[in-house]
Amino acid sequence: MRLGTLDNGKGNSDHLLRFEKGVVCTALPVASVASLRKAHPAHPAAANVIDQQVVEADFVVSAMAD
Repeated sequence: MRLGTLDNGKGNSDHLLRFEKGVVCTALPVASVASLRKAHPAHPAAANVIDQQVVEADFVVSAMAD
């Protein structure tokens, strides 16, 4: 499986995603991780970010934190 992560850009979301990646990679056979970040927390992810996740990942985990 190929894991994708999408950081929404809020404070501490990178820490939450790092934890989630560790849990998923321990529990499942993950071959690769494609980690992307939105440009701004208040705006949707750009189309090219979504397109890249579609190509590089079988499933995506998104995180938001403060």
